Amino acid sequence: MSTGLASQISDAVKSAMRARDTTRLGTLRLLQAAIKQKAVDERIEPDDAAIIAIIEKQAKQRRESIAAFESAGRAESAAQESAELKILQEFLPQAADPEEIAAAIEAALAQVQSQGLQGGAAMGAIMGQLKAALAGRADMAAVSAQVRARLNG
Repeated sequence: MSTGLASQISDAVKSAMRARDTTRLGTLRLLQAAIKQKAVDERIEPDDAAIIAIIEKQAKQRRESIAAFESAGRAESAAQESAELKILQEFLPQAADPEEIAAAIEAALAQVQSQGLQGGAAMGAIMGQLKAALAGRADMAAVSAQVRARLNG
């Protein structure tokens, strides 16, 4: 893990150890393990883009867990997941504002319509463009729902 983001995570682990912050340390160690697993599985050294994808995946898992715990009435577990999500978000790029997301959706929609795509093909093409444009900066599930609403209405 020699990339910039990987070294930031490694430094954060060291500072969490010194501060004896168990929640932060545990979350960051899980993140490091996921990065190392990707390196072993794919026999590559993950770059910052790959690491951001791993962080996004873990953040999505935390959001889903928070929703599940809240619906089950397990506030303490939801709070723990929420704390871990905040730690992960520190390593993601600055979130895109709603206007930027809407503009990106409009641009992708216009391009796909100019190609004459409709239905599932249009949805796939739009989401492909948006994933590249908004990687790590937006909740892609929410963006997908907005795109689906635009295509259907």
